[in-house]
Amino acid sequence: MKRECIDMPLPASEFTLADVFIANRAQLQRVAQKIVRTTDLAEEVLQDAYLKLADGAAVRAVHKPLGYCCQVVRNVAFDYHRHHSVEASYRTYCDDVELMSPPSNDAPERVLDGRQALVVIDRVLGALPARTRLAFELSRLSGMTQRQIGVQLGCSATLVNFMIKDADAALETCRYLVQG
Repeated sequence: MKRECIDMPLPASEFTLADVFIANRAQLQRVAQKIVRTTDLAEEVLQDAYLKLADGAAVRAVHKPLGYCCQVVRNVAFDYHRHHSVEASYRTYCDDVELMSPPSNDAPERVLDGRQALVVIDRVLGALPARTRLAFELSRLSGMTQRQIGVQLGCSATLVNFMIKDADAALETCRYLVQG
């Protein structure tokens, strides 16, 4: 395995990592381009790598600055390569975009089944006492706590808990509608 970035240790006071990076930019670009395969992405990799080095340069004492710069460029390039590989797996290519239909899980029969289920659920909730239905709706739809519902309805949180359990028990008869 041929190593592209070989350098000798330099005193930290002689060069900063940014100086080494700039002086060896062409070599670092070749390293990046071998991984990401395009010049444009290699340029992006170099920009990101430079920013990482410039941000953290004051914190580290590096014995082999060129090797360190190469490793940063490699790591950033591999991140880009992974990111673009995943992104490409989700891409869809089509000659005529207008002919493409958006992906949909809403087949007409599923929409109809969903509407029918809502009608049945509404009937079941409508058969409950008004206060029980309201407690259930405030809990499930508004996200209120049982204590908040109790204050609004003028009853204890324990009673609210029982009302919600009653509504849940009534809706248990509708479970077959939503299982798929």
